[in-house]
Amino acid sequence: MMASATVLSLLEAIGGAGLSVWVGGGWGIDALLGEQTRPHRDLDLMHRSEEEDRLTALLGSLGYAETLDRRPVRFVVTGTGGRDVDLHPLRFGEDGAAEQSSFDPEPFRYPADAFTTGTIGTVAVRCLSAAQQVHFHQGYEPTERDRADMACLREAFGVETHF
Repeated sequence: MMASATVLSLLEAIGGAGLSVWVGGGWGIDALLGEQTRPHRDLDLMHRSEEEDRLTALLGSLGYAETLDRRPVRFVVTGTGGRDVDLHPLRFGEDGAAEQSSFDPEPFRYPADAFTTGTIGTVAVRCLSAAQQVHFHQGYEPTERDRADMACLREAFGVETHF
């Protein structure tokens, strides 16, 4: 499992190196909510594609090694104890919107307002917006974890979800 102390340590190291990442997935939802609602298996990070070499070098220096390559869509690095960081490269436009490659013909799109801040513990972190989280939780059969995450977003933000 990925503990909040590990997440914050990674984010501090990444930010200290001058790199930009945004927390997505379960930790991203918990950052929006300002509290940890469940255990997390991994940490999903969106990053600037042009910073990927520097980011992977930094993670390597922290003991993380690549264990899955699904580029250009995503890749995973794993640290000691099986802690996974799922990395998603983004290409930003001048307007602040971004795109992520997809296995479909159309890329994943992130409008400029998809990027916001939340908190993990008492630390402000960059994360994906509630609307973007809802958008990414469509088009597949949800797990119980997904259902619980969406219920938390509905309750906290009044957003509509499809499940």
